[in-house]
Amino acid sequence: MKLGKHIFGVGLMTGISRIFGFIRDMLIARVLGAGRMSDIFLAAFKLPNLFRDLLGEGALSAIFIPMYADSKHDESFAKNVFSWLMVVLLGITLVFEIFMPIVVWILAPGFTDDPGKMELTVIISRIMFFYVIFVCSAAFLSAVLNAFSRFVLAAFMPVMLNIMLIAALLASAYLGASDSVLYIMAGTVVLSGIIQCLVLLWRIRSKHFGLRLVIPRWTNGIKTMFKRFGVSIIGNGFYQITIILGTLVASFESGAVSWLYYSDRIVQLPFAMIGLAAGTVLLSSISNALAEKNMRSVYIQQNSSMRQSMMLIMPCLVGIFVLAEPIIKILFEHGAWTAHSTHAVAIAIMIQIFVLPAMLISQIYSKTLYASQDVKTPVKTSITSLAVASVIYVGMFWFVGYLAIPIGVVVSGYVKNYLLGRACRRKGLVKIEGRTIRAMVLFTVLSVLLGIGLWFVPITSIVSLGLAIAGYGIVYLPIAFVLNRKI
Repeated sequence: MKLGKHIFGVGLMTGISRIFGFIRDMLIARVLGAGRMSDIFLAAFKLPNLFRDLLGEGALSAIFIPMYADSKHDESFAKNVFSWLMVVLLGITLVFEIFMPIVVWILAPGFTDDPGKMELTVIISRIMFFYVIFVCSAAFLSAVLNAFSRFVLAAFMPVMLNIMLIAALLASAYLGASDSVLYIMAGTVVLSGIIQCLVLLWRIRSKHFGLRLVIPRWTNGIKTMFKRFGVSIIGNGFYQITIILGTLVASFESGAVSWLYYSDRIVQLPFAMIGLAAGTVLLSSISNALAEKNMRSVYIQQNSSMRQSMMLIMPCLVGIFVLAEPIIKILFEHGAWTAHSTHAVAIAIMIQIFVLPAMLISQIYSKTLYASQDVKTPVKTSITSLAVASVIYVGMFWFVGYLAIPIGVVVSGYVKNYLLGRACRRKGLVKIEGRTIRAMVLFTVLSVLLGIGLWFVPITSIVSLGLAIAGYGIVYLPIAFVLNRKI
């Protein structure tokens, strides 16, 4: 498998999705404003997104792909999993459709103070919740394609949702729709899920794979999968709790919640394009190698992925550290946004950005463990590291304020990286070559040296910012590429 090619493809699709997501958010702000309409849409959209995170995407792939590879891509196993998934999704949807008024009241109790707001939120939530069926089904279909090393189309699916929502917002603005814009957007979300499923199913069948619904059978494989899925959901649930705790702690300082939101958005962008892309590709390739008991292939893929990913992540770390304040100033310092907010966000970025190498290597370790069908260890390490983060949030907030949150993120990130690496080494699942260590050191030194030069470049506009970033990349990438090949 050509790891670099696949990582680049998935990373490119992720980057495009983030760009369209940013455009979507700007249009939501323009069309819906920041009041009653946007509150209703965002509250209703939160539910399917929560279930997408818990039941679909990463969690489903991490459990299904290794078991699928171990079964030698058994079609009957895939059909049975698909059928059980539909039974579970239909059951969840039925329950939430019935109890939606209670669910919305729990999530947004303040809506009862605005006449009609709670009732309209319940209606929009009921429409949009059907998206759960399709987005989780699309996640499963994407996992099947990933198992056959078909990554790009699956990575494009979130782009499709954003494009359709942008079209719906533009159409609503053109038609001058009022409350009906919420119905248009809710319907668009569901329609995008349907289209995603149809496109992915077409792609699977074009590869002569006859995936279809069957009468679900309770087999040992299904029993094992549900057990592992339950463990994974517990880990994801603990992660959501930690995010909420961080928000609650930050809420004691005026403006801190917003500062941390924007800093996290900047830091997560390179990780999503590089780290998550590498993890997506590795899960499939290492699962196949482990199924064939080919440990040499596992080690080669791990080291190659580490070198290529670190080659790309280190200039991002140094570049964002150096340019944090100019980036925030140029992108956001308009209107009500103040220079104080720019500085506050930049400081948070300059701390949190140091977690990127740990997050990237942790992805490789965790996907290796998932590929070996060890679900408990990644969840246990996540819970431990997130507990460390929570202690730092609460303990340091009274000394350094909102900066306790990015500090906690960095420390817990390296704790998680250490625990995952130790687990992989104990199981004989990882062997880092001297070549890889030398390459990572050289990439770091090169990035820092160029970053020192970048520090003295005057940034006064978005054009000069773009030129500085482009120049940094043009100088760095050829040298790093040669170093990676020659070491």
